[in-house]
This record gives sequence, C-alpha cells and structure tokens, in this order.
Amino acid sequence: MLPAMPPPIRIAPSLLSADFGRLADEVRAAEAAGADWIHVDVMDGRFVPNLTVGPLVVEAVRKVTRLPIDAHLMIVEPERYVEPFARAGADLISVHAEVSPHLHRTLQAIRAAGARPAVALDPSTGPEAVEWVLGDCEMVLVMTVNPGFGGQRYIEACTEKVRRLRAMADARGLALEIEVDGGIRPDTAGAVAAAGANVLVAGTAIFGAPDYRSAVAELRDAALRARG
Repeated sequence: MLPAMPPPIRIAPSLLSADFGRLADEVRAAEAAGADWIHVDVMDGRFVPNLTVGPLVVEAVRKVTRLPIDAHLMIVEPERYVEPFARAGADLISVHAEVSPHLHRTLQAIRAAGARPAVALDPSTGPEAVEWVLGDCEMVLVMTVNPGFGGQRYIEACTEKVRRLRAMADARGLALEIEVDGGIRPDTAGAVAAAGANVLVAGTAIFGAPDYRSAVAELRDAALRARG
C-alpha cells in the first residue's frame, strides 16, 4: 500500500503557558498570530501531578475562536468526560493509552460525541500501544516531556518514536496526524517534523515570546524546512 500524503504542518499554542487572567485575549492573539489549533491541557491531579481546567474553560475558549480546539485529557477514566468536553466545543479529544484499558471503545465514544478521536502516549510508552487502533484514531499525540508541567526540555529519544509511528501509518496508507507536545521550540521543531510529526504544540515558545506572530512563524518555518 502506498503511503498517504503527509498532513499539513499545524502549530497549536498550548494555553497552559498563557496568561489565564487574560485568557480570551491570549486566544485571540494566538489566532491572529497564525496558529492553526488551540491546545488545551486538561489535568486532574491524579494521572499527572497538577490540576488545570475542565469543560467550562473549553466552552469559554470556543466562544472566542473559530480555530479547532485540541483537548488533551491527562486524566484517569477519560471515557467519563468525553461527552462533556465534546459538548463544550472540543474538536479533537486525546486520551492516554496508559489509562484507557478499553481504548477502542473510548475512541468510538469520542467519534460518536462529534469530536475527532486521538490517543496520547507518555515518553515511556511505545508506539505498539496504538498499533491495533491506528485505523480508529485520527491523531497520535507523542508526549516529548513527562506530562504535567510546561517548560520542560525535549526528550530526544521521542524522535525515534515519532519516526516509527509515521512508518506504521504509512504502511497502512493512513494520513495520520502526529502531534508532539513538550519542549517544542525552533531548535527541536525540525527534528520532529523530519521524523514525521505534523502538529507542533508549543507553550512557552509562543506565549513566552515577545511577538506571538514571529514565534509561530519560526516554528512553522523550521518544520517546513526539515520536511523538505
């Protein structure tokens, strides 16, 4: 089977690094800067050692942007919260393979709720965890830092995981979106894009920059140059 055409490069600013006191303005600024998606990190203090936001924040973000909202559920029992996040306006919902024993069923539930289903993998989880559900998900999110906090350094070993996932998708003729999240900056964007990632989540690299538009453009340019 011939490999599918690779999906376009997408830049997804992570609201984890935004100023929550000015959340609506930050979302609008990211959209104006050329972002493709808005990434929302949902943490429950159980699967990861931090607490962040719930469906009400996703609903608030939905009201101020037309961009797709990419909800990353770093929570236990994610199947219980699929419908609330979809109703709130999430366009993509990622659940972790590590806490989803009935992963196929959960992906089906996400699609039934009207969102695009995706699977997230911790740095220590191998690509084989999604081998048998690749055809049932539209994206695999590769965590390139340990989940739970922003501002961490990219884990180099994750580049090979991205490469293997892209090879698995190509072997099946799937135009799978591969997202990377953690330590993504202009100096790491090229490596992950060359390996096959097309969705780049960036928090501090965008919201910590003085000029959001330049920050988004630098990430996109680095990825496009590496892809060739």
